[in-house]
Amino acid sequence: MFAAGWARSRCVGSIIGRHSGRTTRCESAKASPASSIPFALLARARSLAAEHARLSDELNTRYDALVAKKVGSLSKVANTLGKWEAANNSLPELQQLLKDPSAEAELRSLAFEEISSTNEEIAALSTSLQSSLVPQHPFAHLPCLLEIRPGAGGDEAAIFAGDLLRMYRAYCTRHSLPFKLLSIDFSASRGAEDQIQEAILEISDPGAYDIFRCEAGVHRVQRVPATETKGRTHTSAVSVLVLPNFPAEGGDEESIADANLNDPSSDYYVNPQDVRTDVMRAKGAGGQHVNTTDSAVRLTHIPTNTVVAIQDSRSQHQNRQSAWRLLRARLAQARREAREEEMASLRVSVVGVGKMGRGDKVRTYNWSQQRVTDHRSGITVNRLDDVLAGGDGLDEVMSSVKNWLKSKDLEALVADEEAASIEQRRQNK
Repeated sequence: MFAAGWARSRCVGSIIGRHSGRTTRCESAKASPASSIPFALLARARSLAAEHARLSDELNTRYDALVAKKVGSLSKVANTLGKWEAANNSLPELQQLLKDPSAEAELRSLAFEEISSTNEEIAALSTSLQSSLVPQHPFAHLPCLLEIRPGAGGDEAAIFAGDLLRMYRAYCTRHSLPFKLLSIDFSASRGAEDQIQEAILEISDPGAYDIFRCEAGVHRVQRVPATETKGRTHTSAVSVLVLPNFPAEGGDEESIADANLNDPSSDYYVNPQDVRTDVMRAKGAGGQHVNTTDSAVRLTHIPTNTVVAIQDSRSQHQNRQSAWRLLRARLAQARREAREEEMASLRVSVVGVGKMGRGDKVRTYNWSQQRVTDHRSGITVNRLDDVLAGGDGLDEVMSSVKNWLKSKDLEALVADEEAASIEQRRQNK
């Protein structure tokens, strides 16, 4: 905290060595207001900081691993709030010095400069504090699966699905993200090898889900197909589904999720009794093992009728592990989306909009204008080729969407806090 005496001595000390004849006018200068934080978020931050202090005191008397972990998770909020409050508390003393008619002109000038830098600091701390209050996505630390499927548009949509698959593979290569093509099915129409009916890309880097979750949705393409004789622009669509990739049960991965696979309360718990397993001979291209060994595995989750089938490996055991990972991912995503839909219906009266569903078109790729527009963040990049090559253009688009997601998470958090406050006041009446 800045004390008035400290501020005055600091300014006076800064004057030493300057020319005494120099005069600076600052009487009319006004300090800009400090960046504000919604009251609901500020109350939440102070509540979490108080919890951090209480748990820290508890650790001083008795160590507990879970308590220590909780203290660590609250440290950023507590530390940032402390800096934010200290900076805000310093402003009145500086403003008083600025308005003091008995203070030297240069002293007031230095106070004005201090107020300006403090306001900049408060603005940065406000952004940091609000970001620290948004809970991390529960799947953010996990690898992910990208499922790419053509939608409306026929053959052109299937071709564009291949374009998106190449885009994501190039992006992973450029960022050194390990990936594997888990499954791919081609269209049977007219034998076109570049027409994809479904592709599943596994990105095994921890945190990949947090990187790619901004890509989920319907991607629209506007271009003239190679088969179009009259030069008309066609519109087609491809859906991209981003799923968290949980470790296979009994696998080598060491993680919290690994220990929760048998927890019925977790999103990715699957009761083996609810799953029917079928083994069969692999079909399609693949060499001598095709149609000779029962290596393909199909899992059916009976309660939800969710079906996954894997035949990429010659080993039935490996196909079974991959199928279980994919099944867990699909069921966990469905459970989370069900909760989000329920929460969105509660928030709609407060924030005015509900959760954007997967059926909405999230991005448009326009060939004639060499343009990529994301309809969530509103960004437009006129470097289509660079985006499709997984280059800096795609980085720019994805970064803007991540910022948009953070702003929506923040709006939802404010709505939740305000709703909880209203409910608390209602119960206290």
